[in-house]
Amino acid sequence: MARIQAIRGTRDRYGEELRRWRVMEERARAVADRFGYEEIRTPLFEATELFARGVGMDTDIVQKEMYTFTDRKGRSLTLRPEGTASVVRAYLEHGMARERPTAKLFYLGPMFRYERPQKGRYREFHQFGTEVIGSDDPLHDAETIAVFLAMLESLGLAGLSVRLGSVGDGECRPAYVERLRSYLKENEKDLCETCRERIDRNPLRVLDCKADAGGPVLAAAPSILDHLCGGCREHLDRVGEALEASGISYERDTGLVRGLDYYTRTVFEVHHERLGAQSALGGGGRYDRLVEDLGGPAAPGVGFSAGMERIAEAAAAVGAEWTAPEPLRLFVAPLDGAGEERVFPLLLRLRRRWRAEGNFRAKNMKTQMKHAVRAGARLVLLVGGEEAEADAVSIKRLDTGEQKRVQAADLEREIETLAAAVQGDDPSREE
Repeated sequence: MARIQAIRGTRDRYGEELRRWRVMEERARAVADRFGYEEIRTPLFEATELFARGVGMDTDIVQKEMYTFTDRKGRSLTLRPEGTASVVRAYLEHGMARERPTAKLFYLGPMFRYERPQKGRYREFHQFGTEVIGSDDPLHDAETIAVFLAMLESLGLAGLSVRLGSVGDGECRPAYVERLRSYLKENEKDLCETCRERIDRNPLRVLDCKADAGGPVLAAAPSILDHLCGGCREHLDRVGEALEASGISYERDTGLVRGLDYYTRTVFEVHHERLGAQSALGGGGRYDRLVEDLGGPAAPGVGFSAGMERIAEAAAAVGAEWTAPEPLRLFVAPLDGAGEERVFPLLLRLRRRWRAEGNFRAKNMKTQMKHAVRAGARLVLLVGGEEAEADAVSIKRLDTGEQKRVQAADLEREIETLAAAVQGDDPSREE
């Protein structure tokens, strides 16, 4: 019988990789907390209509990439392909606007898109993102960028660059879109087939084409930054001024667009200079119409999202280290039958404060030490024999081999004393 394997585009995480992943999640949460964002967790699947209305029918996500299925009641459901639409749905459903005029939320979890798996890109992937709903203040746009940068910097990623742009709003974007469409039609013979299909449906998406990126047609395309209305231009300028005042450098990107239809005004991306052509680590922008598009009152918003797999890959590529301090590990080794009787209650006692493992049955000393090293222990507690009769435990340091008998009542205090000495040194480990 053939073995069942993980579905293509998904992966298992365990061991050292999972430990690094947990560090990444913990630091992301810590940064969001410092900036005053509250965590929100939304379901893994939603009504398909949420993403069709929120993300946009003409986007690649909705047209090609969603995992959509019909449940037993005939309802169309979709595994969430991104986080913002779900957060806005929750914001409306739970009346968050009544609790706070400006909701500051962050999320972290798996998303799903059916696209060709490749390095750093999976069909099940994870995103960290923030949302500010209820404010049109450009300072919240700048804060969103600052949160993203702080999260990346907490993971040891330096050499970051911010690309800042605008996609206008309902006042100035329609006229620009028509001008862009006319330009693209004049040059469509020089565009890829996908871009030619997008000219009538959503010409802004042509500017985001990877196949034509860097080509002469897109390089000479009219820039929306030259066609912004006064309100959008002022908003973009104020975002830039706030970044400059905070010492955050950026560059204006005349062709920057995002792949989702809900964006208005500010859009941005953060890149890492050492990652070459695939240097983007994530991005976001303002979505002032999305709450209304999903049936709510007028409530502007701004946010960003970043792929955790992409960040982990970038960190590995530049040699960024972000392992967590290793907690003290203990190993309990019974020496005889009397020691076996003491192992289980002693392990429960120790696990109130430390990570502790052990053998339930007595084995020879060489085997016990091998098991302790394999468990990553720094201290081995030997129980049984004379120690059992004296209500004592012998503590053995694996780094020096020193051994000391301690009364059971003083055990925790003695472990605390030894911990400072052993935690900075790795004992020799057998492979």
